[in-house]
Amino acid sequence: MRKRIFMIGLGLICLALTTAAQESKKTLTLHFVETTDVHGSFFPVDFYNNRPLSGSMARVSTYLSQLRQQYGDDAVITLENGDILQGQPICYYYNYVRTDTTNIAADIVNYLRYDAQCFGNHDVETGHAVYDKWIKEIKCPVIGANIIDNSTGKPYVKPYVILERKGVRVAVIGMLTPAIPLWLNESIWSGLHFEEIIASMRYWVKYVREHERPDIVCGLMHSGWTGGIKTDDYDEDASQKVAEQVEGIDLLFFGHDHNEHNSLTDNGTLSLDPSCNAKKVAHATITLERTANGFRIIDKRGELVDVCPLEIDLDFVSHFQEAIDDTHTYVNRCIGMLSSPLRSRDCYFGSSAFTDFVQNLQLQITGADISLAAPLAFDNTINAGEIYMRDMFKLYRFENRLYTMRMKGSEIKGHLEMSYNLWVNTMTSPDDHILLINNTIANDMQRFGFVNFTFNFDSAAGIDYEVDVTKPKGQKVHILRMSNGEPFDENKWYVVAMNSYRANGGGELLTQGAGIPRDSLAGRTLTMTPLDLRHYLTQEIERMETVDPKPNNNWRFVPEAWAEPALKRDRKILFKE
Repeated sequence: MRKRIFMIGLGLICLALTTAAQESKKTLTLHFVETTDVHGSFFPVDFYNNRPLSGSMARVSTYLSQLRQQYGDDAVITLENGDILQGQPICYYYNYVRTDTTNIAADIVNYLRYDAQCFGNHDVETGHAVYDKWIKEIKCPVIGANIIDNSTGKPYVKPYVILERKGVRVAVIGMLTPAIPLWLNESIWSGLHFEEIIASMRYWVKYVREHERPDIVCGLMHSGWTGGIKTDDYDEDASQKVAEQVEGIDLLFFGHDHNEHNSLTDNGTLSLDPSCNAKKVAHATITLERTANGFRIIDKRGELVDVCPLEIDLDFVSHFQEAIDDTHTYVNRCIGMLSSPLRSRDCYFGSSAFTDFVQNLQLQITGADISLAAPLAFDNTINAGEIYMRDMFKLYRFENRLYTMRMKGSEIKGHLEMSYNLWVNTMTSPDDHILLINNTIANDMQRFGFVNFTFNFDSAAGIDYEVDVTKPKGQKVHILRMSNGEPFDENKWYVVAMNSYRANGGGELLTQGAGIPRDSLAGRTLTMTPLDLRHYLTQEIERMETVDPKPNNNWRFVPEAWAEPALKRDRKILFKE
Protein backbone atom coordinates (compact mmCIF):
# COMPACT_ATOMS: atom_id res chain seq x y z
CA MET A 1 0.00 0.00 0.00
CA ARG A 2 2.78 2.41 0.90
CA LYS A 3 4.55 1.65 -2.35
CA ARG A 4 1.32 2.30 -4.25
CA ILE A 5 0.80 5.61 -2.46
CA PHE A 6 4.42 6.56 -3.19
CA MET A 7 4.00 5.77 -6.88
CA ILE A 8 0.78 7.78 -7.07
CA GLY A 9 2.50 10.71 -5.37
CA LEU A 10 5.45 10.46 -7.68
CA GLY A 11 3.10 10.39 -10.63
CA LEU A 12 1.33 13.52 -9.43
CA ILE A 13 4.65 15.31 -9.03
CA CYS A 14 5.71 14.31 -12.54
CA LEU A 15 2.35 15.40 -13.89
CA ALA A 16 2.74 18.77 -12.17
CA LEU A 17 6.24 19.22 -13.56
CA THR A 18 5.09 18.24 -17.04
CA THR A 19 2.17 20.67 -16.84
CA ALA A 20 4.46 23.45 -15.66
CA ALA A 21 6.82 22.75 -18.54
CA GLN A 22 3.94 22.80 -20.97
CA GLU A 23 2.69 26.10 -19.48
CA SER A 24 6.13 27.64 -19.79
CA LYS A 25 6.18 26.76 -23.47
CA LYS A 26 2.83 28.43 -23.95
CA THR A 27 4.15 31.89 -23.01
CA LEU A 28 7.29 33.84 -23.72
CA THR A 29 8.55 37.35 -22.99
CA LEU A 30 10.49 39.71 -25.24
CA HIS A 31 12.53 42.66 -24.01
CA PHE A 32 12.72 45.90 -26.01
CA VAL A 33 15.30 48.60 -25.24
CA GLU A 34 15.33 52.08 -26.78
CA THR A 35 17.92 54.83 -26.68
CA THR A 36 17.14 58.23 -28.17
CA ASP A 37 18.66 61.70 -28.37
CA VAL A 38 22.05 60.39 -27.26
CA HIS A 39 23.74 63.47 -28.74
CA GLY A 40 27.22 62.00 -28.68
CA SER A 41 27.17 60.77 -25.07
CA PHE A 42 29.07 57.67 -26.12
CA PHE A 43 31.82 57.46 -23.52
CA PRO A 44 32.15 58.37 -19.84
CA VAL A 45 33.98 61.58 -20.67
CA ASP A 46 32.53 65.03 -21.29
CA PHE A 47 34.66 66.34 -24.16
CA TYR A 48 33.26 69.84 -23.57
CA ASN A 49 34.82 70.07 -20.13
CA ASN A 50 37.37 67.22 -19.86
CA ARG A 51 35.54 65.65 -16.96
CA PRO A 52 33.53 62.46 -16.30
CA LEU A 53 30.12 62.09 -17.92
CA SER A 54 27.37 60.38 -15.95
CA GLY A 55 25.23 59.03 -18.75
CA SER A 56 26.92 57.26 -21.65
CA MET A 57 26.59 54.38 -24.06
CA ALA A 58 29.40 52.74 -22.08
CA ARG A 59 26.84 52.17 -19.31
CA VAL A 60 24.07 51.31 -21.77
CA SER A 61 26.45 48.62 -23.04
CA THR A 62 26.59 47.17 -19.54
CA TYR A 63 22.80 47.13 -19.31
CA LEU A 64 22.40 45.43 -22.68
CA SER A 65 25.00 42.83 -21.77
CA GLN A 66 23.15 42.05 -18.55
CA LEU A 67 19.83 41.66 -20.38
CA ARG A 68 21.32 39.43 -23.06
CA GLN A 69 23.08 37.30 -20.50
CA GLN A 70 19.96 36.93 -18.36
CA TYR A 71 17.36 36.37 -21.08
CA GLY A 72 19.39 35.39 -24.13
CA ASP A 73 20.10 37.30 -27.32
CA ASP A 74 16.92 35.98 -28.90
CA ALA A 75 14.77 37.67 -26.26
CA VAL A 76 16.25 41.18 -26.57
CA ILE A 77 15.47 43.78 -29.26
CA THR A 78 17.47 47.02 -29.31
CA LEU A 79 16.31 50.18 -31.06
CA GLU A 80 18.13 53.50 -31.57
CA ASN A 81 15.88 56.51 -32.17
CA GLY A 82 18.04 59.23 -33.66
CA ASP A 83 19.87 62.47 -32.88
CA ILE A 84 23.02 60.42 -32.53
CA LEU A 85 25.14 62.40 -35.03
CA GLN A 86 25.12 65.72 -33.14
CA GLY A 87 26.09 66.79 -29.63
CA GLN A 88 29.41 66.03 -27.99
CA PRO A 89 32.46 67.28 -29.94
CA ILE A 90 33.29 63.70 -30.94
CA CYS A 91 30.28 63.83 -33.28
CA TYR A 92 31.58 66.93 -35.06
CA TYR A 93 35.05 65.43 -35.28
CA TYR A 94 33.83 62.30 -37.07
CA ASN A 95 31.20 64.12 -39.15
CA TYR A 96 33.50 66.78 -40.60
CA VAL A 97 37.15 66.19 -39.67
CA ARG A 98 37.81 62.42 -39.62
CA THR A 99 35.75 61.68 -42.70
CA ASP A 100 38.28 59.08 -43.90
CA THR A 101 37.00 56.46 -41.47
CA THR A 102 33.71 54.98 -40.26
CA ASN A 103 31.57 57.51 -38.40
CA ILE A 104 31.86 56.89 -34.67
CA ALA A 105 28.04 56.86 -34.35
CA ALA A 106 27.86 53.96 -36.81
CA ASP A 107 30.64 52.15 -34.97
CA ILE A 108 28.76 52.50 -31.67
CA VAL A 109 25.51 51.13 -33.10
CA ASN A 110 27.33 48.25 -34.76
CA TYR A 111 29.31 47.34 -31.64
CA LEU A 112 26.17 47.27 -29.49
CA ARG A 113 24.34 45.19 -32.12
CA TYR A 114 21.28 47.39 -32.47
CA ASP A 115 18.42 45.96 -34.50
CA ALA A 116 17.22 49.23 -36.08
CA GLN A 117 18.26 52.87 -36.31
CA CYS A 118 15.79 55.75 -36.77
CA PHE A 119 16.58 59.24 -38.12
CA GLY A 120 16.52 62.32 -35.90
CA ASN A 121 16.28 65.94 -37.05
CA HIS A 122 19.85 66.64 -35.94
CA ASP A 123 21.01 63.68 -38.00
CA VAL A 124 19.51 65.36 -41.08
CA GLU A 125 21.17 68.62 -40.00
CA THR A 126 24.60 67.14 -40.74
CA GLY A 127 23.86 67.17 -44.49
CA HIS A 128 23.74 64.55 -47.22
CA ALA A 129 27.47 63.88 -47.28
CA VAL A 130 27.46 62.91 -43.61
CA TYR A 131 24.19 61.06 -43.20
CA ASP A 132 24.37 59.20 -46.51
CA LYS A 133 27.79 57.87 -45.49
CA TRP A 134 26.46 57.00 -42.01
CA ILE A 135 23.52 55.06 -43.50
CA LYS A 136 25.92 52.89 -45.51
CA GLU A 137 28.15 52.25 -42.50
CA ILE A 138 25.44 51.06 -40.10
CA LYS A 139 24.95 47.29 -40.24
CA CYS A 140 21.35 47.31 -39.00
CA PRO A 141 18.53 48.83 -41.08
CA VAL A 142 18.09 52.61 -40.93
CA ILE A 143 14.33 53.25 -41.01
CA GLY A 144 12.09 56.23 -41.70
CA ALA A 145 8.78 55.60 -43.44
CA ASN A 146 7.85 59.26 -43.87
CA ILE A 147 11.21 60.40 -45.33
CA ILE A 148 10.34 60.38 -49.01
CA ASP A 149 12.72 60.38 -51.98
CA ASN A 150 11.28 62.84 -54.51
CA SER A 151 12.73 60.92 -57.46
CA THR A 152 10.96 57.66 -56.61
CA GLY A 153 8.07 58.71 -54.38
CA LYS A 154 9.17 55.98 -51.98
CA PRO A 155 10.89 56.11 -48.58
CA TYR A 156 14.52 57.22 -48.77
CA VAL A 157 15.47 54.49 -46.29
CA LYS A 158 13.59 51.35 -45.27
CA PRO A 159 10.12 52.23 -43.94
CA TYR A 160 10.16 49.35 -41.46
CA VAL A 161 12.04 46.23 -40.46
CA ILE A 162 10.73 42.78 -39.55
CA LEU A 163 12.55 41.09 -36.70
CA GLU A 164 12.00 37.48 -35.62
CA ARG A 165 12.55 36.46 -32.04
CA LYS A 166 11.63 33.02 -30.70
CA GLY A 167 9.22 32.62 -33.58
CA VAL A 168 7.57 35.98 -32.89
CA ARG A 169 7.40 38.42 -35.81
CA VAL A 170 8.02 42.03 -34.76
CA ALA A 171 7.47 44.95 -37.14
CA VAL A 172 9.31 48.19 -36.28
CA ILE A 173 8.16 51.26 -38.23
CA GLY A 174 10.35 54.39 -38.26
CA MET A 175 9.12 57.99 -38.34
CA LEU A 176 10.80 61.42 -38.25
CA THR A 177 9.22 64.73 -37.27
CA PRO A 178 8.15 66.44 -40.53
CA ALA A 179 9.17 69.90 -39.27
CA ILE A 180 12.63 69.61 -40.87
CA PRO A 181 11.96 72.36 -43.49
CA LEU A 182 11.18 74.80 -40.67
CA TRP A 183 14.73 74.51 -39.35
CA LEU A 184 17.05 73.48 -42.15
CA ASN A 185 17.86 74.91 -45.56
CA GLU A 186 16.63 72.75 -48.43
CA SER A 187 20.19 72.11 -49.61
CA ILE A 188 20.70 69.95 -46.53
CA TRP A 189 17.76 67.64 -47.36
CA SER A 190 17.70 68.13 -51.12
CA GLY A 191 15.67 65.57 -53.03
CA LEU A 192 13.57 64.67 -50.01
CA HIS A 193 10.31 65.61 -48.36
CA PHE A 194 8.74 64.60 -45.08
CA GLU A 195 5.18 63.31 -44.79
CA GLU A 196 2.80 64.06 -41.94
CA ILE A 197 3.32 61.40 -39.29
CA ILE A 198 -0.20 60.38 -38.28
CA ALA A 199 -1.42 59.58 -41.79
CA SER A 200 1.89 57.95 -42.66
CA MET A 201 1.89 55.78 -39.54
CA ARG A 202 -1.73 54.80 -40.13
CA TYR A 203 -0.85 53.69 -43.68
CA TRP A 204 2.23 51.71 -42.69
CA VAL A 205 0.61 49.98 -39.69
CA LYS A 206 -2.18 48.80 -41.98
CA TYR A 207 0.37 47.77 -44.61
CA VAL A 208 2.53 45.68 -42.31
CA ARG A 209 -0.49 44.14 -40.60
CA GLU A 210 -1.82 42.97 -43.96
CA HIS A 211 1.42 42.06 -45.74
CA GLU A 212 3.81 40.95 -42.97
CA ARG A 213 1.39 39.44 -40.43
CA PRO A 214 3.47 40.53 -37.41
CA ASP A 215 2.64 39.48 -33.87
CA ILE A 216 3.86 42.82 -32.50
CA VAL A 217 3.85 46.24 -34.18
CA CYS A 218 6.29 48.77 -32.72
CA GLY A 219 6.58 52.43 -33.69
CA LEU A 220 9.98 54.10 -33.46
CA MET A 221 9.35 57.84 -33.75
CA HIS A 222 11.65 60.83 -33.51
CA SER A 223 8.79 63.15 -32.60
CA GLY A 224 7.86 64.39 -29.12
CA TRP A 225 4.71 63.56 -27.17
CA THR A 226 2.86 66.82 -27.79
CA GLY A 227 3.46 70.55 -28.26
CA GLY A 228 6.15 71.93 -30.53
CA ILE A 229 5.35 73.64 -33.80
CA LYS A 230 1.87 73.11 -35.21
CA THR A 231 1.01 74.01 -38.80
CA ASP A 232 -2.03 73.41 -40.97
CA ASP A 233 -0.28 70.34 -42.36
CA TYR A 234 1.38 68.65 -39.40
CA ASP A 235 2.49 68.68 -35.76
CA GLU A 236 6.17 68.68 -34.88
CA ASP A 237 5.41 66.48 -31.86
CA ALA A 238 2.76 63.92 -32.76
CA SER A 239 3.47 60.88 -30.60
CA GLN A 240 0.45 61.35 -28.34
CA LYS A 241 -1.88 61.58 -31.34
CA VAL A 242 -0.29 58.51 -32.90
CA ALA A 243 -0.65 56.55 -29.65
CA GLU A 244 -4.28 57.56 -29.22
CA GLN A 245 -5.51 57.70 -32.80
CA VAL A 246 -3.63 55.06 -34.80
CA GLU A 247 -5.00 51.59 -34.16
CA GLY A 248 -2.78 48.55 -34.27
CA ILE A 249 0.35 49.83 -32.51
CA ASP A 250 1.33 47.68 -29.56
CA LEU A 251 4.45 49.58 -28.51
CA LEU A 252 5.54 53.14 -29.29
CA PHE A 253 9.05 54.35 -28.58
CA PHE A 254 9.59 58.06 -29.19
CA GLY A 255 11.98 60.95 -28.48
CA HIS A 256 12.98 64.42 -29.73
CA ASP A 257 11.43 66.39 -26.86
CA HIS A 258 13.99 65.27 -24.22
CA ASN A 259 11.20 64.50 -21.74
CA GLU A 260 10.73 61.26 -19.85
CA HIS A 261 7.45 59.49 -20.56
CA ASN A 262 5.81 56.17 -19.72
CA SER A 263 2.10 55.64 -20.39
CA LEU A 264 -0.47 53.11 -21.56
CA THR A 265 -3.28 54.65 -23.59
CA ASP A 266 -6.87 53.39 -23.52
CA ASN A 267 -6.43 51.61 -26.83
CA GLY A 268 -3.54 49.58 -25.41
CA THR A 269 -0.50 51.41 -26.87
CA LEU A 270 2.45 51.42 -24.47
CA SER A 271 4.46 54.63 -25.06
CA LEU A 272 7.97 55.28 -23.74
CA ASP A 273 10.59 58.05 -23.98
CA PRO A 274 13.79 57.87 -21.85
CA SER A 275 14.77 61.53 -22.47
CA CYS A 276 18.33 62.22 -23.63
CA ASN A 277 22.10 61.92 -23.29
CA ALA A 278 22.11 58.16 -22.55
CA LYS A 279 21.22 58.68 -18.90
CA LYS A 280 18.23 56.37 -19.13
CA VAL A 281 16.93 53.74 -21.49
CA ALA A 282 13.33 52.78 -22.18
CA HIS A 283 12.77 49.09 -21.43
CA ALA A 284 9.52 47.41 -22.43
CA THR A 285 8.58 43.78 -21.77
CA ILE A 286 5.88 42.10 -23.83
CA THR A 287 4.62 38.66 -22.82
CA LEU A 288 2.87 36.57 -25.44
CA GLU A 289 0.83 33.39 -25.35
CA ARG A 290 1.08 30.77 -28.05
CA THR A 291 -2.20 30.07 -29.81
CA ALA A 292 -3.26 27.88 -32.67
CA ASN A 293 -2.93 30.87 -35.00
CA GLY A 294 0.34 32.27 -33.69
CA PHE A 295 0.81 34.53 -30.66
CA ARG A 296 -1.40 36.75 -28.55
CA ILE A 297 -0.09 39.56 -26.32
CA ILE A 298 -1.20 38.97 -22.74
CA ASP A 299 0.92 41.54 -20.90
CA LYS A 300 3.03 44.62 -21.64
CA ARG A 301 5.01 46.75 -19.23
CA GLY A 302 7.39 49.67 -19.51
CA GLU A 303 10.04 51.29 -17.35
CA LEU A 304 12.65 53.99 -17.71
CA VAL A 305 15.91 52.58 -16.40
CA ASP A 306 18.60 54.87 -15.01
CA VAL A 307 21.90 53.48 -16.31
CA CYS A 308 24.12 56.05 -14.55
CA PRO A 309 24.64 53.87 -11.43
CA LEU A 310 25.81 50.93 -13.56
CA GLU A 311 29.46 50.05 -14.02
CA ILE A 312 31.18 51.27 -17.17
CA ASP A 313 31.75 48.54 -19.76
CA LEU A 314 35.54 48.66 -19.87
CA ASP A 315 35.71 46.39 -22.93
CA PHE A 316 33.49 48.87 -24.78
CA VAL A 317 35.73 51.79 -23.79
CA SER A 318 38.88 49.85 -24.67
CA HIS A 319 37.51 49.02 -28.11
CA PHE A 320 37.08 52.74 -28.86
CA GLN A 321 40.17 54.04 -27.06
CA GLU A 322 41.85 55.26 -30.24
CA ALA A 323 38.76 57.32 -31.17
CA ILE A 324 38.64 58.77 -27.66
CA ASP A 325 42.33 59.70 -27.77
CA ASP A 326 42.04 61.27 -31.22
CA THR A 327 39.06 63.36 -30.10
CA HIS A 328 40.94 64.51 -26.99
CA THR A 329 43.79 65.69 -29.21
CA TYR A 330 41.33 67.61 -31.38
CA VAL A 331 39.38 69.33 -28.58
CA ASN A 332 42.48 70.19 -26.52
CA ARG A 333 44.06 72.31 -29.26
CA CYS A 334 44.59 75.89 -28.06
CA ILE A 335 43.15 78.49 -30.44
CA GLY A 336 43.61 81.75 -28.48
CA MET A 337 43.44 83.56 -25.19
CA LEU A 338 40.43 84.84 -23.23
CA SER A 339 40.95 87.76 -20.87
CA SER A 340 37.84 87.18 -18.72
CA PRO A 341 35.40 84.28 -18.22
CA LEU A 342 32.26 83.83 -20.31
CA ARG A 343 29.13 82.42 -18.61
CA SER A 344 25.98 81.54 -20.52
CA ARG A 345 23.80 81.89 -17.41
CA ASP A 346 24.30 85.66 -17.63
CA CYS A 347 22.39 85.77 -20.94
CA TYR A 348 18.94 85.60 -19.33
CA PHE A 349 19.29 88.69 -17.17
CA GLY A 350 20.35 91.37 -19.65
CA SER A 351 23.06 92.23 -22.12
CA SER A 352 25.80 89.67 -21.51
CA ALA A 353 29.37 89.08 -22.64
CA PHE A 354 28.52 85.51 -23.71
CA THR A 355 25.75 86.33 -26.21
CA ASP A 356 27.25 89.66 -27.24
CA PHE A 357 30.57 87.99 -28.10
CA VAL A 358 28.70 85.83 -30.65
CA GLN A 359 26.64 88.83 -31.78
CA ASN A 360 29.69 91.00 -32.37
CA LEU A 361 31.51 88.29 -34.30
CA GLN A 362 28.39 87.78 -36.45
CA LEU A 363 28.43 91.49 -37.25
CA GLN A 364 32.17 91.47 -37.87
CA ILE A 365 32.07 88.43 -40.16
CA THR A 366 29.07 89.56 -42.22
CA GLY A 367 29.18 93.37 -42.09
CA ALA A 368 25.45 93.32 -41.21
CA ASP A 369 23.63 96.26 -39.60
CA ILE A 370 22.02 94.20 -36.84
CA SER A 371 22.63 90.78 -35.32
CA LEU A 372 20.15 88.43 -33.65
CA ALA A 373 21.25 85.56 -31.38
CA ALA A 374 20.04 83.45 -28.48
CA PRO A 375 21.90 81.48 -25.80
CA LEU A 376 22.29 77.91 -27.05
CA ALA A 377 23.68 76.57 -23.78
CA PHE A 378 21.84 76.92 -20.50
CA ASP A 379 24.77 77.02 -18.08
CA ASN A 380 28.22 76.80 -19.66
CA THR A 381 31.36 78.59 -18.53
CA ILE A 382 34.49 79.28 -20.56
CA ASN A 383 37.26 80.20 -18.15
CA ALA A 384 39.74 83.00 -18.64
CA GLY A 385 43.07 81.97 -20.07
CA GLU A 386 43.71 79.65 -22.98
CA ILE A 387 40.74 78.96 -25.25
CA TYR A 388 40.62 75.36 -26.44
CA MET A 389 38.72 73.89 -29.34
CA ARG A 390 36.42 72.19 -26.81
CA ASP A 391 35.36 75.64 -25.57
CA MET A 392 33.95 76.44 -28.99
CA PHE A 393 31.34 73.73 -28.49
CA LYS A 394 30.32 75.43 -25.25
CA LEU A 395 30.24 78.81 -26.93
CA TYR A 396 28.21 77.54 -29.88
CA ARG A 397 26.41 74.24 -29.41
CA PHE A 398 24.91 73.48 -32.83
CA GLU A 399 26.22 73.18 -36.38
CA ASN A 400 24.16 76.16 -37.58
CA ARG A 401 25.38 78.23 -40.50
CA LEU A 402 25.57 82.03 -40.55
CA TYR A 403 23.02 83.89 -42.69
CA THR A 404 22.19 87.48 -43.52
CA MET A 405 18.64 88.54 -44.39
CA ARG A 406 16.78 91.68 -45.41
CA MET A 407 14.33 92.83 -42.75
CA LYS A 408 12.35 96.03 -42.25
CA GLY A 409 12.70 97.86 -38.96
CA SER A 410 9.11 96.97 -38.02
CA GLU A 411 9.86 93.29 -38.63
CA ILE A 412 12.91 93.42 -36.38
CA LYS A 413 10.78 94.94 -33.64
CA GLY A 414 8.11 92.26 -34.12
CA HIS A 415 10.76 89.55 -33.96
CA LEU A 416 12.09 90.90 -30.67
CA GLU A 417 8.60 91.37 -29.25
CA MET A 418 7.87 87.67 -29.71
CA SER A 419 11.25 86.70 -28.28
CA TYR A 420 10.81 88.71 -25.09
CA ASN A 421 7.22 87.54 -24.70
CA LEU A 422 8.58 83.99 -24.65
CA TRP A 423 11.29 85.07 -22.23
CA VAL A 424 9.84 87.52 -19.67
CA ASN A 425 6.68 87.97 -17.67
CA THR A 426 4.36 90.98 -17.71
CA MET A 427 4.89 92.26 -14.19
CA THR A 428 1.90 93.78 -12.39
CA SER A 429 3.69 94.33 -9.06
CA PRO A 430 7.30 94.59 -7.87
CA ASP A 431 7.00 91.12 -6.29
CA ASP A 432 6.21 89.29 -9.54
CA HIS A 433 8.65 87.08 -11.40
CA ILE A 434 10.39 88.95 -14.18
CA LEU A 435 11.21 85.78 -16.10
CA LEU A 436 8.69 83.26 -17.38
CA ILE A 437 9.81 80.41 -15.18
CA ASN A 438 8.12 77.38 -13.71
CA ASN A 439 10.25 75.46 -11.26
CA THR A 440 8.07 72.37 -11.61
CA ILE A 441 9.63 71.79 -15.05
CA ALA A 442 13.21 72.42 -13.97
CA ASN A 443 14.15 68.90 -15.14
CA ASP A 444 12.86 69.48 -18.66
CA MET A 445 16.07 69.07 -20.65
CA GLN A 446 15.12 71.79 -23.14
CA ARG A 447 13.52 74.37 -20.84
CA PHE A 448 15.54 74.12 -17.61
CA GLY A 449 12.83 75.74 -15.52
CA PHE A 450 11.69 78.24 -18.14
CA VAL A 451 8.19 77.96 -19.57
CA ASN A 452 9.55 78.22 -23.13
CA PHE A 453 12.63 77.03 -25.01
CA THR A 454 15.67 79.11 -24.08
CA PHE A 455 17.17 78.78 -27.58
CA ASN A 456 14.39 81.08 -28.80
CA PHE A 457 15.38 83.96 -26.49
CA ASP A 458 16.84 86.23 -29.16
CA SER A 459 18.41 89.54 -28.24
CA ALA A 460 19.91 92.02 -30.70
CA ALA A 461 23.18 93.83 -31.30
CA GLY A 462 23.54 96.91 -33.48
CA ILE A 463 20.55 98.67 -31.92
CA ASP A 464 19.94 100.23 -28.51
CA TYR A 465 16.62 99.34 -26.89
CA GLU A 466 14.67 98.83 -23.68
CA VAL A 467 12.36 96.00 -22.66
CA ASP A 468 9.54 97.28 -20.44
CA VAL A 469 8.41 94.28 -18.38
CA THR A 470 5.25 96.07 -17.23
CA LYS A 471 3.91 96.35 -20.78
CA PRO A 472 1.64 93.71 -22.34
CA LYS A 473 2.46 91.34 -25.19
CA GLY A 474 3.62 93.18 -28.28
CA GLN A 475 4.44 96.42 -26.48
CA LYS A 476 7.52 95.54 -24.45
CA VAL A 477 10.32 96.49 -26.86
CA HIS A 478 11.18 100.17 -27.36
CA ILE A 479 14.00 100.64 -29.90
CA LEU A 480 15.84 103.89 -29.17
CA ARG A 481 18.42 104.16 -31.96
CA MET A 482 21.05 102.28 -33.94
CA SER A 483 24.11 101.61 -31.79
CA ASN A 484 26.20 103.82 -34.10
CA GLY A 485 23.99 106.76 -33.14
CA GLU A 486 21.90 106.85 -36.30
CA PRO A 487 18.09 106.83 -36.00
CA PHE A 488 16.28 103.51 -36.16
CA ASP A 489 13.54 103.58 -38.79
CA GLU A 490 10.75 100.97 -38.73
CA ASN A 491 10.19 101.58 -42.45
CA LYS A 492 13.82 101.12 -43.45
CA TRP A 493 15.36 97.88 -44.72
CA TYR A 494 18.30 96.48 -42.72
CA VAL A 495 20.78 93.64 -43.23
CA VAL A 496 20.40 91.27 -40.28
CA ALA A 497 22.78 88.45 -39.28
CA MET A 498 21.38 85.31 -37.66
CA ASN A 499 21.93 81.57 -37.63
CA SER A 500 20.46 79.19 -40.21
CA TYR A 501 17.95 77.70 -37.75
CA ARG A 502 16.37 81.09 -37.25
CA ALA A 503 16.69 82.16 -40.90
CA ASN A 504 14.81 79.06 -42.05
CA GLY A 505 11.93 79.80 -39.67
CA GLY A 506 13.08 77.96 -36.55
CA GLY A 507 11.18 79.06 -33.45
CA GLU A 508 8.73 80.95 -35.70
CA LEU A 509 10.17 84.31 -34.62
CA LEU A 510 10.48 85.42 -38.24
CA THR A 511 7.05 84.13 -39.26
CA GLN A 512 4.81 84.71 -36.24
CA GLY A 513 6.91 87.46 -34.68
CA ALA A 514 8.20 89.46 -37.64
CA GLY A 515 5.19 88.48 -39.76
CA ILE A 516 7.23 87.33 -42.77
CA PRO A 517 5.40 84.64 -44.80
CA ARG A 518 7.28 81.35 -44.64
CA ASP A 519 7.47 81.09 -48.40
CA SER A 520 9.20 84.50 -48.50
CA LEU A 521 12.09 83.59 -46.19
CA ALA A 522 14.31 82.17 -48.92
CA GLY A 523 13.83 85.32 -51.00
CA ARG A 524 14.93 87.46 -48.06
CA THR A 525 18.23 85.60 -47.70
CA LEU A 526 21.26 87.58 -48.85
CA THR A 527 24.19 85.36 -47.85
CA MET A 528 24.80 82.01 -46.21
CA THR A 529 28.10 80.48 -45.17
CA PRO A 530 29.13 77.12 -46.66
CA LEU A 531 30.36 75.89 -43.28
CA ASP A 532 28.99 76.06 -39.76
CA LEU A 533 29.13 79.18 -37.63
CA ARG A 534 31.44 77.56 -35.09
CA HIS A 535 34.07 77.18 -37.82
CA TYR A 536 34.03 80.92 -38.52
CA LEU A 537 33.96 81.87 -34.85
CA THR A 538 37.05 79.71 -34.37
CA GLN A 539 38.79 81.40 -37.31
CA GLU A 540 38.08 84.85 -35.88
CA ILE A 541 39.43 83.93 -32.45
CA GLU A 542 42.60 82.49 -34.02
CA ARG A 543 43.02 85.69 -36.01
CA MET A 544 42.46 87.91 -32.95
CA GLU A 545 44.72 85.73 -30.75
CA THR A 546 43.49 87.41 -27.55
CA VAL A 547 39.84 88.30 -26.99
CA ASP A 548 38.36 90.46 -24.28
CA PRO A 549 34.56 90.06 -24.49
CA LYS A 550 32.40 92.58 -22.68
CA PRO A 551 28.64 93.13 -22.62
CA ASN A 552 27.51 95.65 -25.23
CA ASN A 553 25.05 97.06 -22.69
CA ASN A 554 22.89 98.11 -25.63
CA TRP A 555 19.65 96.87 -24.04
CA ARG A 556 18.14 96.58 -20.58
CA PHE A 557 15.01 95.63 -18.67
CA VAL A 558 12.95 98.55 -17.34
CA PRO A 559 11.66 99.94 -15.02
CA GLU A 560 14.89 99.31 -13.16
CA ALA A 561 13.28 99.72 -9.73
CA TRP A 562 11.20 96.62 -10.42
CA ALA A 563 13.53 94.79 -12.78
CA GLU A 564 16.76 94.66 -10.79
CA PRO A 565 15.35 93.07 -7.58
CA ALA A 566 13.21 90.68 -9.65
CA LEU A 567 16.21 89.57 -11.70
CA LYS A 568 18.14 88.79 -8.51
CA ARG A 569 15.22 86.75 -7.13
CA ASP A 570 14.77 84.75 -10.31
CA ARG A 571 18.49 84.22 -10.72
CA LYS A 572 18.56 82.66 -7.28
CA ILE A 573 15.71 80.32 -8.24
CA LEU A 574 17.34 79.21 -11.49
CA PHE A 575 20.97 79.04 -10.43
CA LYS A 576 20.85 79.03 -6.62
CA GLU A 577 23.05 82.15 -6.58
